[in-house]
Amino acid sequence: MKQFDCIIVDDDEIDRLSVLAYAKRFLSLKIVGVFETAEKALLFLESNSVSIAFLDIQLQSASGIELRQKALTIPVCVFISSHPENAAETYELQTLDFLVKPFNFVRFEHMMKRVEEFMEVRKKASLFDASIGGDAVYVKSGYDQIKVKMHEILYLEALKNYTILVTESKRHCVLTNLGEILQNDKFNSFIRIHKSFAVQKQYIQKISTQEIELNSGASIPVGRSYKANINVLL
Repeated sequence: MKQFDCIIVDDDEIDRLSVLAYAKRFLSLKIVGVFETAEKALLFLESNSVSIAFLDIQLQSASGIELRQKALTIPVCVFISSHPENAAETYELQTLDFLVKPFNFVRFEHMMKRVEEFMEVRKKASLFDASIGGDAVYVKSGYDQIKVKMHEILYLEALKNYTILVTESKRHCVLTNLGEILQNDKFNSFIRIHKSFAVQKQYIQKISTQEIELNSGASIPVGRSYKANINVLL
């Protein structure tokens, strides 16, 4: 299994050790640095490259956001914070996920699935493309094209500059961001409910202030900035 070098930056010792303990449970992660300040992390990055950074936002002196601004070449950044209101700002810095303290291992595991999926998509980026025709999306994989019927797509999930087309049986990756996909008329049956998610309206089973449940059983989070979209459905 390929391992990805990662660093952890958090000025709270308990939180730092918690992330470290969770990270050690994944064979795909190789922890190469654990730091309590952004300055120490940047000094390490001057002579080392990493694939993943777990960054607390509220650090002594320079913040995790300032650290990320100076280290945008790191492919995956996951921010960790006690303040969910900071999430919007971090997504302008190519953030893959945002963990709100305190979080449990189940949430960390969900984040890791996204990380591993993103790394796999990134590796195969040149092999994927998407074209629209009729009532289907044609996902290009190598020399083949896989036909995915529009009504089979339950929801769309953003993965940085990629989008996952989720059906009941498979997740298809395309090298197109979610915003661009939703501008296409073929996707007018989808409604964006989160920065990272859009769902097909006809598959919505239940709506709450925090999430939407689809008739497939999937639960999709509702972003605060997209609650107005949800109100249209009520």
